[in-house]
Amino acid sequence: MSGASDGPKNGAGQQGAGGKRISMIKLGSAARRRLAAGALLLVLIGGAVLWWQARTWMPDRARYQVQGLWLDANDAPVDWHVLGARGADFVYLTASVGAGQRDSAFAAGLEAAQKQSMQAGAVHVYDLCSAADAQAANFVTTVPRDPALLPPAIALDLGSPSCPQPPGEAAMQSELTTFLNQIEKHVGKPAILMLSSEIESHYHLASMIDRNLWAAQDFIEPGYVGRPWVMWTANRHLRIDGVLGPVRWVVVQP
Repeated sequence: MSGASDGPKNGAGQQGAGGKRISMIKLGSAARRRLAAGALLLVLIGGAVLWWQARTWMPDRARYQVQGLWLDANDAPVDWHVLGARGADFVYLTASVGAGQRDSAFAAGLEAAQKQSMQAGAVHVYDLCSAADAQAANFVTTVPRDPALLPPAIALDLGSPSCPQPPGEAAMQSELTTFLNQIEKHVGKPAILMLSSEIESHYHLASMIDRNLWAAQDFIEPGYVGRPWVMWTANRHLRIDGVLGPVRWVVVQP
């Protein structure tokens, strides 16, 4: 009798233990879901904070008193009156690209900036695979010979679709030197080399060519050029009154 009665009791006990295990598994799963949801919420909140900071952050004016931006046709239309009131002390405008392209907004932008008494300079986007003479001709026929302009900036980077196989170091430096000599004769002042971290790592131009440097790195002062820079693109995502899209915000080394 006792053996017969023990069977149901043991079965009930096993069922009870199994039920408890199922309940614990369910509770554990629920807890994990809550933790995952909480972690996701924190990630979303952190992403939103970073996104907002990227849209609004500028370097401290107390440290970098002179600040401005770099614009091209993709940033048009521009409300130049509002832009000046927003704190832009100067503007660089893309003038020419490689051997044959001209920025369609350069001439109008230069005139508008000068009407607002804003200092302005020209940028040439250098093509590693185009001849120096042809690129210099494109620049000098686009940019006026005006002593009031800021020193021209030469934007150099890798990865251009027009140059899938960049030249060797010696050939590149020779062509770039030829280009610089020609455009500097036109404008009457030394150019600034705007170097990406990729091209500096590949060609080491900062140590090979004696020109002032313009570096770029979002939010953190760049150190990849290996010597002091004079200009820094500090935020390529800034939203500012007067321009519809994000702009490249630039500061001058004090």
